[in-house]
Amino acid sequence: MSLACVFSRARIGLESPLVTVEVDLANGLPAFNIVGLPETSVRESKDRVRSALLNCGFEFPAKRITINLAPADLPKEGGRFDLPIAVGILAASDQIPTQTLKDYEFVGELALSGELRPIIGEIPVAMACATDERKLVLPVHNAEQATWVSHAEIIPLHHLQDLFAHFTGQKTLDFAQFSPPQDCRLLEDMDLSDVIGQPLAKRALEISASGGHNLLFIGPPGTGKTMLASRLPHILPQMTESEAIEVAAIQSISGHNVSTSSWLTRPFRTPHHTASAAALIGGGSQPKPGEISLAHHGVLFLDELPEFDRKVLDVLREPLESGEVTISRALHKQTYPAQFQLVAAMNPSPTGFFNDNRSTPEQVLKYLNRLSGPFLDRIDIQIEVARLPKGTWKDGQPQSESSATVRERVQQCRNIQQQRQGKPNAQLTSADLRQHCQLTADDHDFLELAVEKLGMSTRAHHKIIKIARTLADMESSANIGHQHLLEALSYRAMDRILRHLTEAVCA
Repeated sequence: MSLACVFSRARIGLESPLVTVEVDLANGLPAFNIVGLPETSVRESKDRVRSALLNCGFEFPAKRITINLAPADLPKEGGRFDLPIAVGILAASDQIPTQTLKDYEFVGELALSGELRPIIGEIPVAMACATDERKLVLPVHNAEQATWVSHAEIIPLHHLQDLFAHFTGQKTLDFAQFSPPQDCRLLEDMDLSDVIGQPLAKRALEISASGGHNLLFIGPPGTGKTMLASRLPHILPQMTESEAIEVAAIQSISGHNVSTSSWLTRPFRTPHHTASAAALIGGGSQPKPGEISLAHHGVLFLDELPEFDRKVLDVLREPLESGEVTISRALHKQTYPAQFQLVAAMNPSPTGFFNDNRSTPEQVLKYLNRLSGPFLDRIDIQIEVARLPKGTWKDGQPQSESSATVRERVQQCRNIQQQRQGKPNAQLTSADLRQHCQLTADDHDFLELAVEKLGMSTRAHHKIIKIARTLADMESSANIGHQHLLEALSYRAMDRILRHLTEAVCA
């Protein structure tokens, strides 16, 4: 037989489209040509494949070899096509049987010795392969994460000679066994009980976790803003298996390893304030995920918020609303999920304090104006974190609640929301608000008057209702009460600060 077809997968964002590797051996002067829109790394595979076959003791055909990667209009990159090309050459030259190749898919980069090296993006490949009901042969280093995909049949491969033994019946390769990953929370290192004082900030943190609300801490240096934010992932509920697979797929195509000991723990990303817009939302000539996609189903923490470039922060406005980001380039367009929870921390003035007589109201207002109004409007909870009062550090003070205790309450609150609407309160649409967040006539008039007096937008009006709904769920209350609206209105610290400064400057 001089023609063989082998199945493989390309990598286009989070998708893994099918690629048919067609190998033809023809008479004529020896040559090795690869067609089908291969990039440089794919064209170089002919040298790796030739050396690997010879070093493994196989015959390399002295013929005109043509490799077609179909479909021809799909870009192919990386070393993942080394293994299917080598298998195709062995099949076309009758060195291995071809009858069962249609039931397999192959991905993997070959070393010159014939060993398999890991690839990027094994989880999307395993998901697509499981959908098409084929067995997936891939490097042994990728097998563990690939087995997390349910119903995927994964065959880990260490060396090309092992594959020859498998198809010739000398030694059958075993399927990789799925071992359910265990979640391991390092609570002793990141426990909420470590935070001294700040009961109001802890209350806001629990509300944020219970409803999935965005959160902003405003306070002077050393009040525990960063410490509080770093505890949020440990009071959030564990991810479901489907959520964990989505997160692991994004990590996989980004070249990051996900530990089996923490794969159910929600991601926590903390980019530096010098990060560019492309670093946050993703980019590149071939668009790759940014920080907001790496924080999918988790937390994106922005410390020293006003130090970020204003244009960089404003690119977050659309993903905060839609839960996804679309990156368009001349030749590529990719959409990545970005359903993250934003937590930010900032000082109230350029000197760090309000009343230190080192900044005028004009200087403070200029500092805060680095944050655009539409961006701040998308942050549900804005709370001031005050300095610890005298006597807080004395021995004998009662220890605050642990992360495990708070997480139990958060989980109960999330269960209520899941049963009622199938999603956290922060993701409620306008139609959902009318259905699940009904107010009495008096409360409706009160909220409208408060929004008008405070000069809030319609978006802020909706966010107050969502927070009130979360507060009611935390008390297992079926209806939103007046006290819930009052507390929700109290979490608009930035509105009060800006209004006070504006009045002082105008006076």
